[in-house]
Amino acid sequence: MAQNPVYDMIVVGGGPGGYTAALYAARAGLNVLVLEKLSAGGQMALTETIDNYPGFAQGVDGFTLAETMQQQAERFGARSEYAEVTALDLTADLKVLQTSAGAFAARTVVLATGADPRPLGLPDEEALTGRGVAYCAACDGMRYKGKTVVVVGGGNSAAEDALLLTRIARKVILVHRRDTLRATKIYHEPLRQAENLEFRWNSVVTALLHDGQLNGVRLRDLTTGAETELPCDAVFVSVGRQPATELVAGQLERDAAGYLVADETTRTSLPGVFAVGDVRTKPLRQVVTAVADGAVAVHMAEQYLAGGAL
Repeated sequence: MAQNPVYDMIVVGGGPGGYTAALYAARAGLNVLVLEKLSAGGQMALTETIDNYPGFAQGVDGFTLAETMQQQAERFGARSEYAEVTALDLTADLKVLQTSAGAFAARTVVLATGADPRPLGLPDEEALTGRGVAYCAACDGMRYKGKTVVVVGGGNSAAEDALLLTRIARKVILVHRRDTLRATKIYHEPLRQAENLEFRWNSVVTALLHDGQLNGVRLRDLTTGAETELPCDAVFVSVGRQPATELVAGQLERDAAGYLVADETTRTSLPGVFAVGDVRTKPLRQVVTAVADGAVAVHMAEQYLAGGAL
């Protein structure tokens, strides 16, 4: 750390929320560093086409959008370091982050570590991501307009995805391992009324069928043990997400699912530490909401640095 400056802000994670925070911080004259272990964009970079981010009439691929966000932040002086954070001490006024590239210190920290979709854990699932396996109906649903899709899950996210897809796909098949949804009651009646929605209760997906592109799934009935093959064009996996918050366990307040407790101010339970994007508690996790978080975090950080607010 001796050779590294003390930054006004360190952003952990180079997704849309992280690089928006870096952009706003750099434009505000703050000395800001982005720590990213892989490449810019996070989950966004894996999305082939983003059609619901304003300003791109023909859509944009997530990798290109991520690179553009990074370049924009760096144009105003933000620095990027490709390093994995291995430990953080956020409790003191000066926050210290241990990484694979050494130690860094900052007066404020923005956590933009994201949340990964929980996979089914099936063979070929990773290889088929973007080839018929998807984890975000709002991101990828329009690619399957007029086609047959499967939604796996029974919670609120699965119910929301299924309802959205009934307005896009020719047929939606909702596969759930129980005989009733875990989703709140408000979703039940709209799902029952959807004419192009079929339920497969007490069932799990045991295999992804493909020829390089997904063309079906194998289901097992948990009551009878019988297996059937179901042709489809896509599978939307909605069985929960895994927020990347293990490193701050014991320092920051987390909810029951592991998300950082932070409201629309993005302030966490520790002064000078902010959470943006998918890693924080929020009702909607999208690129556009992550970007908004990044801007808010810098506003709150400026107040904190000026001594005017936590």
